[in-house]
Amino acid sequence: MSTHSASRPDAEDVPDPAARLRDLCCSPVLAGELDGPDAELLARTLRTLGDPVRLRILGRIRTSAGARTTTKDLADHLGLSQPTVSHHLGVLHDTGFLTRTRDGRQTWYVIEPTAFESLQQLLDPAPAATG
Repeated sequence: MSTHSASRPDAEDVPDPAARLRDLCCSPVLAGELDGPDAELLARTLRTLGDPVRLRILGRIRTSAGARTTTKDLADHLGLSQPTVSHHLGVLHDTGFLTRTRDGRQTWYVIEPTAFESLQQLLDPAPAATG
């Protein structure tokens, strides 16, 4: 097992947690009770957002020019080391909250809006009963 994988064991629990979270967005899963695996996935996702550094990173990206930024910009702005910022960016990316694009030597990070749709559905009040 690589050191990189050991630092984020939750990413290994689901083959592609970002894709699975996006799948939950528009599925009937959130229309009723969650089963065990879906509840675990959403709990892991909420834990990802429960870190203050990650919330600051998302806020900085959202308010940056073009709604995108680099590791260096984040490290400079937040006063954190680049390895610390890289770790948090990796967790946010692995969970599906960020996409990244290489441009030469720079990697640009952008918020993935569909990742928040499933959380929004989860947190919205239950729809009124029909019938």
